[in-house]
Amino acid sequence: MTAPEALYSAILDETSEVLVGNEDAIEALTIALLTNGHVLLEGVPGVAKTTIANLFAHAGNLDYQRIQMTPDVLPADITGTHIYRENRGEFDLQRGPVFSNVVLADEINRATPKTQSALLEAMEEGQVTIEGETLHLPKPFVVVATQNPIEYEGTFNLPEAQRDRFQFKVVVDVPERAAEREILERFHHEPSLKPTDISTVIDDADIGAARSVVKDVHVDDKVFDYILDLVAATRDHEAIDFGASPRASLAFLHTSKAAAAIRGRAYVIPDDVKRLAPLILSHRLVLGTEADISGRTPRELVAEVVSTVSMPGIERPESLPVSTADDD
Repeated sequence: MTAPEALYSAILDETSEVLVGNEDAIEALTIALLTNGHVLLEGVPGVAKTTIANLFAHAGNLDYQRIQMTPDVLPADITGTHIYRENRGEFDLQRGPVFSNVVLADEINRATPKTQSALLEAMEEGQVTIEGETLHLPKPFVVVATQNPIEYEGTFNLPEAQRDRFQFKVVVDVPERAAEREILERFHHEPSLKPTDISTVIDDADIGAARSVVKDVHVDDKVFDYILDLVAATRDHEAIDFGASPRASLAFLHTSKAAAAIRGRAYVIPDDVKRLAPLILSHRLVLGTEADISGRTPRELVAEVVSTVSMPGIERPESLPVSTADDD
């Protein structure tokens, strides 16, 4: 049970050559890579959202494309189109940036709903349709989208169906003073430091081996019930009009298995599920009018839900390896 643990450790160590802090974001991206997920990064400008995605892709030896979302970006600018070659009298398929392992949709809420929806098929099916022709995307395939939570002029909020397709929403906060000082000192000594300066530390074989391990992680019946209880609590909460969908339940299942695996465990514990709850649920909830007016946030409501659902106690299965990490 070492492949996912070693993979995550290698990526985290290498990205930390440039990145200060933000381990949660690297962990979320690693889990998404191992479970065919997608990640929404939210934070004010200048907190390294784009850098995080670029570093992760470079450390993982993954093809990377960045799309700067603006209102004039068209679906064909993302997926691609057929271009007429006059010298040959033929049409050639010009593949768009979506044909990459890691696709960064920067400031996704600046694109129009029509353009945002161009990513729906890609994120859900791993394919795109261009003028009636269905084309499969590379594997692995991870969409990383960023958005600014404080600037709304000229933006288009992601609809519920689009948000639900993101496995995680990670809030990238402004660093603490000590971390920001470390950033200053690091770039004082190496002003030109950039993502391409780090090394590639994993390859396709490593990813495939780690994914195989994740699939075999054991999930106890009590963990299944705990997941269902958490999701049901979001649907029953008085301040929430629409709670989490079954896709959220599946996200809990897949990501908790990966979270256990990168900690060297062959089984999921309830704390794996609890720790991932804010990342999985906060962007999926549709709050009621009263909650909006009173200024209650989705993350606050998720915290309430988690606090009201009791965690089950489970024992380590005797036939599985002992954890190399703490189980609490």
